[in-house]
Amino acid sequence: MKFDAPAKANLFDQAKIVGKSTPRIDGPLKTTGQAPYAAERHDVIANQAYGFVVGSAIAKGRIAAMDTSLARAAPGVIVIVTAPDTKPVGKGMMNYAPLFGGSDIHHYHQAIACVVAESFEQARAAAALIRTDYVRDKGVFDFPAVAPAAPLAKGQGGKPDTSSQGDFATAFAAAPVKLDARYSTANESHSMMEPFATIAAWDGDRLTLWTSNQMIAWAKQSMGKILGIDPANVRVDSPYIGGGFGGKLFVRADAVLAALGAKAAGRPVKIAVQRPLMANNATHRQATIQRIRIGAERDGRITAIGHENWSSNINGTDGEDGTAQTPKVYAAANRMTANHVAMLDLPEGNAMRAPGEAPGHLALEVAIDELAEKLGMDPIELRIRNEPEGTVPANATQRISDRNLVRCLREGAERFGWAQRSARPGQRREGAWLIGMGVAAGYRGGPTATSGARARLGTDGRITIETDMTDIGTGSYTIIAQTAAETMGVPLDRVQVVLGDSDFPASSGSGGQWGAASSTAGVYAACVALRRAIGQKLGFDADSATFADGRIDAGGRRMALTDAGALTAEDEISFGDFKKGYDVGTYAGHFAEVAVNAYTGETRIRRMLAVCDAGRILNPLSARSQVIGAMVMSAGSALMEELAVDTRFGFFVNHDLAGYEVPVHADIPHQECIFLDTLDPVVSPLKAKGVGELGICGPGSAIANAIYNATGIRVRDYPLTLDKYLDQMPDIA
Repeated sequence: MKFDAPAKANLFDQAKIVGKSTPRIDGPLKTTGQAPYAAERHDVIANQAYGFVVGSAIAKGRIAAMDTSLARAAPGVIVIVTAPDTKPVGKGMMNYAPLFGGSDIHHYHQAIACVVAESFEQARAAAALIRTDYVRDKGVFDFPAVAPAAPLAKGQGGKPDTSSQGDFATAFAAAPVKLDARYSTANESHSMMEPFATIAAWDGDRLTLWTSNQMIAWAKQSMGKILGIDPANVRVDSPYIGGGFGGKLFVRADAVLAALGAKAAGRPVKIAVQRPLMANNATHRQATIQRIRIGAERDGRITAIGHENWSSNINGTDGEDGTAQTPKVYAAANRMTANHVAMLDLPEGNAMRAPGEAPGHLALEVAIDELAEKLGMDPIELRIRNEPEGTVPANATQRISDRNLVRCLREGAERFGWAQRSARPGQRREGAWLIGMGVAAGYRGGPTATSGARARLGTDGRITIETDMTDIGTGSYTIIAQTAAETMGVPLDRVQVVLGDSDFPASSGSGGQWGAASSTAGVYAACVALRRAIGQKLGFDADSATFADGRIDAGGRRMALTDAGALTAEDEISFGDFKKGYDVGTYAGHFAEVAVNAYTGETRIRRMLAVCDAGRILNPLSARSQVIGAMVMSAGSALMEELAVDTRFGFFVNHDLAGYEVPVHADIPHQECIFLDTLDPVVSPLKAKGVGELGICGPGSAIANAIYNATGIRVRDYPLTLDKYLDQMPDIA
């Protein structure tokens, strides 16, 4: 099915199932432990051995010698695969550092060996017996030290990643009100609950991976490239994923070493990467330094906005672009963005929930708040005054498909009680606590990607949907079932959804906030194909027929769905070029109230609100879960999350969940999420956008702005730990 024009009125506009809050159909399996995650799939193949990954103890250099004699003689050991004895494997999609093989060390905890044994304990014990001698090279690990000299990143077509409209320098110099501020954000870990895990088995030349991966089709192609085999001989199966946040978008060392270990051992091998290895062995969100300059008239109209960003990566490209949202949010005739990337010998950086926009909002939305302070304006009114009209602020040739940010801000202000906010910082106090409110706007793109599915009709009238789409805790099973039930006119409990197998039609996968909009559109396409197959068999025009309650009304005839017998249809949704003329975005107004202890500087979040504009909400229950989860992550970015770098030896020191702090329940007492539930016909036939990453774009800066409102202290370096402002706290009467 080709989606080549905006959607018109269709069956989803009178939906009975889509758009209704529906408990997740996979929920009972997960809460009772019956949903098997990758390392728990004990029954998929017999005789599984256990692999244990050994990580490099240096960050830069090479392996001079590796003695495995004691480890090979240890009880239960089957085989040991070592990097010096293995030809370096290829790189799959978006792998910036080598995953295994050879003696060269590119980053700390790079996989250098895998011990395969009869039990996990035996593999772990044997791994401790391996002795490795290194030749250490001098590496570059201090990002702030090298950032000023970082070159411009390479954008599309290899051109420098910079853009401009009008004359920013002149307009900024002439502006009567100016802001010029520097902000920084920290390195962050994905910290998903489920580790990277894979079971690998060979059957001749065919490799099967039962793994935890967000993008099945990508993983299949990447494993073929990495191992130098035909991707057609690779099967990837990942029906349940215990969180990913972008960390599982691309193949990691667990899959590669499980495959190599299984080949060497001649039997299936299971690997679950140990938690202390994950932060350095895999990927992370890179730290940023951002400079924002804004010039405005005294009435608040922005005349010039410039946003420069510095980040890093192990290959010197593909950094964390904090300017990503700036061309889209606020109107200004004169604009400039620039993105610089330094090369560091730290572990590779890669996608983490809302890459670019998440740290970018932490700077931009605080800068807007600071400008409002300079102007003596309410920060909500300043944002509304600079609302663009119809086209993208940085590209007048691109229309905005649907945008209701002003409504988000106004309705959020009323709901949150914004009128109670003190206009002067540090004025509201409750006992020992200084109280403040903050606001931020949020933007995240709403892209779509080609997505396919297979729809089966059983003789009993049940519908089965098969697609390699994944569920990373986002509710894919449920929204896909809702889409199929609505399209085929059957109750929800008459639909079975089977996900995550590369033998199924390729979907969009889960990432970039495109999964929900794309995969449901692909399922709709497959169901339309099944409806037409039924019509062809029973002799009616399916496109004009009504499918409801397990029956079909067509041309005066009434038939049961079961009259068609067993049928199968397959199709995909592809998106036409017309969408290039639009910017499809999602928008939010984020609000936070905090209390800061006047004696200790301790910050406590008291409440948070997100008002979201993201098209049709397919399942408000699971969508809310996505947004509040993202709000929690944003609170972590604002207040506590930081991978601390040892700049002497080049590694993240706090590389486990004991040292890397994330918010807990006590940190987040009250959250509220409101959906406008508008419709965007440019997105897909369902007029629905993704929402899973919008929730992390803005709440952190709302918290930062609330801290300023409470204390009068502006901190621009995240996380906003109390050591950065305790000495500036107001005198206590």
